[in-house]
Amino acid sequence: MNRFELKADFKPAGDQPQAIKKLTEGLRRGKKFQLLMGVTGSGKTYTIANVIQNIQKPVLVVSHNKTLAAQLYSEFKEFFQKNRSEFFVSYYDYYQPEAYIPDKDLFIEKDADINEEIDRLRHSATHSILTRSDTIIVSSVSCIYGLGSPELYKKQQIYLRVGDKMSRNELLYKLVGIMYQRNEYDFEQGKFRVKGDVVDVFPMYEEEAIRIELFDDEIEKLTYFDPLKMDLYGSIEEVIIYPAKHYLIESNTINNVIEKIKQELEQRENFFRSQGKLVEIERLRQRIMYDIEMLQIMHYTKGIENYSRYFDNRNEGDPPLTLLDYLPKDTIFIIDESHVTLPQIKGMFNGDHSRKSNLIDYGFRLPSAFDNRPLRFDEFFEKIGQMIFISATPGDFELQLTKGEIIEQIIRPTGLIDPKIKIYPTEHQLDRLLELMKPVLKRKEKVLITTITKRMAEDLSFHLTSLNYRVKYLHSDIDTIERYNILKMLRTDVIDIIVGVNLLREGLDLPEVSLVVIFDADKQGFLRSHRSLIQTIGRTARNVNAKVILFADIITNAIESAIEETKRRRDLQINYNKEHNITPKTIVSKVKDGLSLGKKIKFKNDEDMDKYLKKLKRKMEKCAKELKFEEAAKIRNEIIKLRKNYLTFFK
Repeated sequence: MNRFELKADFKPAGDQPQAIKKLTEGLRRGKKFQLLMGVTGSGKTYTIANVIQNIQKPVLVVSHNKTLAAQLYSEFKEFFQKNRSEFFVSYYDYYQPEAYIPDKDLFIEKDADINEEIDRLRHSATHSILTRSDTIIVSSVSCIYGLGSPELYKKQQIYLRVGDKMSRNELLYKLVGIMYQRNEYDFEQGKFRVKGDVVDVFPMYEEEAIRIELFDDEIEKLTYFDPLKMDLYGSIEEVIIYPAKHYLIESNTINNVIEKIKQELEQRENFFRSQGKLVEIERLRQRIMYDIEMLQIMHYTKGIENYSRYFDNRNEGDPPLTLLDYLPKDTIFIIDESHVTLPQIKGMFNGDHSRKSNLIDYGFRLPSAFDNRPLRFDEFFEKIGQMIFISATPGDFELQLTKGEIIEQIIRPTGLIDPKIKIYPTEHQLDRLLELMKPVLKRKEKVLITTITKRMAEDLSFHLTSLNYRVKYLHSDIDTIERYNILKMLRTDVIDIIVGVNLLREGLDLPEVSLVVIFDADKQGFLRSHRSLIQTIGRTARNVNAKVILFADIITNAIESAIEETKRRRDLQINYNKEHNITPKTIVSKVKDGLSLGKKIKFKNDEDMDKYLKKLKRKMEKCAKELKFEEAAKIRNEIIKLRKNYLTFFK
């Protein structure tokens, strides 16, 4: 059994030791729910890492967005270098769900752009949790969506051992059965290729491929190798190859599944006929019969998840099988930024059900599509084990579950105290902003400005740019990769100011920021609730010169509550520093590379890269000749990115 082994250059300090002790004792006593209320910059992730080492159980960390999940994933990967830290989020770079708008008689086809690297990481996560107990998975709320049967996923694995009897055709048949595709030219994850009695397989969850050498219907040799450089690694005695997709069908059950789909189709046609809806009958029959034909031939079809109830042998209304069903029963659940993550989990079901209702009512899907859904909030809590909520501003739900028992982490290891808060009227706020920023920028420190609307964020950003400030705006229209790049630009001194809406609130590590400015602080609503204000105030709590400015004409209850809580924390921190003779210092934090959301490619030199680019170019031209223009465009974009990153051109 592999054990969690924490590696760090520092020891627990401030409030961390008592928090680690209480959380560990609570888990050992079998406590179902615990709440860690930790201020920004107090090292909550390090506290949890110590708890993981103490408890020695698998862990699922749930975060409410990809950016924060990627940050946590990087931190845990650094803390537990000998163990498995995995990343499980939605694998779509772009996703337009299937939908129908009755008022406009408009059907919107499902359209998605799958990120192959994230798909690999998802498979790596399920593979690790099924094979190793020392696994930490950092996930978004994607973990509550249907994933396919873990029992079938394990059952359909291929076990290979040197010396075992197996013909080449038998091996190829098994690989196709678990959704690997044969491709002699484009060798990537989920593909295999054949040359004589040598079969190369690229598992979905690995960065290396496996070479299987056969002789006289016997496995003679197994080797891992680098598929780009073709460097062979050491031979291995045995290997298990897991499926290339999470949704699988057993060959001996496919006819039974298809029969159930046909029966449901007939029932639905009879229903529409009784309503006089002939268009819906024809629409539904065309779509479902096409899917049935694909299932018969390929054992797969686009939108296969809509029939998941039949594959998983579930009854109508039963909860879907999700990542949670892959986890061991003793898994510890960590809900990061629980005041945001829990409401997000709670809201997923209703949105999905509303969209599916139109598709089913108008003949685009069978009613069984309802069972391809996220978990309901109550179903989520039925599947979890022991749980730790983490938040600087816990919600009422967490407080109720933990019966008001809070483990506070107020004292930071660095001795940093919560920032001073000052309120100014909105009159002449732009002129005052420029004056307030001068000393900050002179010290080479950074500024965050939060606005109430996207339009104001953009307008203010353009205005500051016109005054020669180095500034970028940030809001929900900015995609994940660009958002990360903007934050990295701030940390690497490319820009000095970020203007945003509510994306600056939770979990961002920005020690260079010493000034946070909140416009429209007195506007009532979610973005200016006392929890949101406290979170925003915390964005500058990693800098010794921290200061927060609120522009407001009235003191709302939310402002008053946020100021009182900040003062309470400041008093505790100041007293602790006096008692222990601590002088606060700004956190020094290196800029991490973060999570690469693109395919990981490493080259020894320019010649290696040029070979790869030429290979991509040939593939692009082949797709264009075959009229696969969308695929050709994707390859073209990949070529452009690589050429830009490596500054090398085709020879």
